[in-house]
Amino acid sequence: MRTWDRFIRRGGLLVVLSGPSGVGKDAILTEFQKICPNVQRCVTATTRPRRDSERDGVDYYFLSEEEFRRRIEENQFLEFAEVHGYLYGTPRGLVEQALAQGRDIVLKIDVQGGIAVKRAMSEAVMVFVVPPSMEELERRLRSRSTDSDADIERRLANARRELERIGEYDYLIENDSVAHAAEKLKAVIIAEHSRIFR
Repeated sequence: MRTWDRFIRRGGLLVVLSGPSGVGKDAILTEFQKICPNVQRCVTATTRPRRDSERDGVDYYFLSEEEFRRRIEENQFLEFAEVHGYLYGTPRGLVEQALAQGRDIVLKIDVQGGIAVKRAMSEAVMVFVVPPSMEELERRLRSRSTDSDADIERRLANARRELERIGEYDYLIENDSVAHAAEKLKAVIIAEHSRIFR
């Protein structure tokens, strides 16, 4: 055994990607997977209705509230939370399997859920995505044309609360450009694999 082997990280990384609704987490992950195709994306479960552009098992696992609550009872979620009136949860088995196989996995999750994951798995690498400005965040939310004015106002109010928790994360990425943000996420993963493990 080499003298430095004890300082090398073993196994995969769990990367938690959080940020306000509309900040562009999905777009960043789509671009990121083009440049880092070996990093797995963790598909989370939700009771939120499926949008026209979304696919079950790809964007989310869309579950009824009854099915979601059954899985809570069976301890199938690493974490779960109610966000914007719907339940969201991280399938425990997907994360544990990827890490056990030495694969990196990225979990796109709201701030409340991200902090819960960090409590459950202290080795998680926490990445917070911010918009260039609150005005730009509002523009992005409105341009989706998927939410009512009341929903947008609720999401903006939630965003202000979520931004207050940036200090609980390890890295900050401003999504001024999706390609640039994806490159920064790649740099985070390279840095974490190069970190001296104690």
